[in-house]
Amino acid sequence: MFPLSEARTDLGPEPDLGLADVAAAAQRLAGQIVRTPCLESRTLGEILGCRVWLKFENLQYTASFKERGALNRLLAIPEEQRRRGVVAMSAGNHAQGVAYHARRLGIPVTIVMPRGTPFVKIENTERLGAEVLLAGETVDEAAAEAVALCARTGGTFVHPFDDPLVIAGQGTLALEMLEAVPDLEVLVVPVGGGGLISGIALAAKASRPDIEIVGVQATSYPGVAHALGLIGEFRGEPTIADGIAVKVPGRCTLEIIRRRVDAIALVDEAAIERAVVLLLEIEKTVSEGAGAVGIAALETFRDRFAARKVGVVLSGGNIDGRLLSSVILRGLVRSERMVRLRVALADSPGGLARATAAIAAAHGNIVDVVHQRAFSRGSARVADVDFTIEVRNGRHAQEIEAGLRRLGLEVERLS
Repeated sequence: MFPLSEARTDLGPEPDLGLADVAAAAQRLAGQIVRTPCLESRTLGEILGCRVWLKFENLQYTASFKERGALNRLLAIPEEQRRRGVVAMSAGNHAQGVAYHARRLGIPVTIVMPRGTPFVKIENTERLGAEVLLAGETVDEAAAEAVALCARTGGTFVHPFDDPLVIAGQGTLALEMLEAVPDLEVLVVPVGGGGLISGIALAAKASRPDIEIVGVQATSYPGVAHALGLIGEFRGEPTIADGIAVKVPGRCTLEIIRRRVDAIALVDEAAIERAVVLLLEIEKTVSEGAGAVGIAALETFRDRFAARKVGVVLSGGNIDGRLLSSVILRGLVRSERMVRLRVALADSPGGLARATAAIAAAHGNIVDVVHQRAFSRGSARVADVDFTIEVRNGRHAQEIEAGLRRLGLEVERLS
């Protein structure tokens, strides 16, 4: 974790934004977005060693906090300008937030997405009433096309994070959290382009200067940490926290972060995956990778948050079903609730039955069986059989291994 006190040198001009702007945004948004619950999770608190309150932004209509900033920006567009439409660049939550509220307000909307955007994201955005334009191979190229489109049509560009009205809209989240739990000591917030944490930091620090603000990024994509000079070379690697995989934060947001955020925490992919599974199992709530990084930070830096009252923003729940399935299965493997055993069996009638009977007697649930005849390590009369088995825990897996060995079978645990 990197404290930002060392990054407060050579400060540029801070945007002219404050608590009044966030409060005005809250008035505009009232009744038009979901006032999501902020609830204590006693079980997560026991697991993580602190008191944890969760802000469930995955319960917004489009399952993301992005609606707040998008709507605040849209409401500020004059009526005559609305007829020319709005344009946004996004391959994810911002696109859906803009599309949904623009349709509600009767504003024509075009969303520019990179050509490689998954079909499901395109379809979801079109379903919400937007015209989708595919342009460019990267997010930066798509953004350039969005700006060029506005220049040609006279439409209004709705930036995903580097816009004062968007920042103020996101800050309304902090007002709700502190109204629900006035004595929170720390707010833990995902960081991508910086719009969310900037708005939260503005609102929270103005009313509670003593509150600590901690931003969280994926170790594999630490754009803000790099921009602040906290880390060296940064290239960006694949991450399940794609919602915060932003290479270059905004100019406005970076200045606010530099002044008002206390620390930036980096969490690895394994911790993010565990957090997604933990939220699903404990809170029965679906979080995308970016939304779960706050919980990953509480686990990774347990001592830093020990015994404190911590508010965690679950920023969104838009995770692809196939990715979620993979994360769940990997979580079962990490927690030793699913194991793979390779058993050397005589390739003759009855051999497989003896092994499966031993696994059943130990109350293991066989999920998959694969014979490895061609790739067997021993005699051609022996087959390596790989069993994928659902178990209660690591001790249960060891009991199953011991039962197989008592039959005289050679057993190997596969990673």
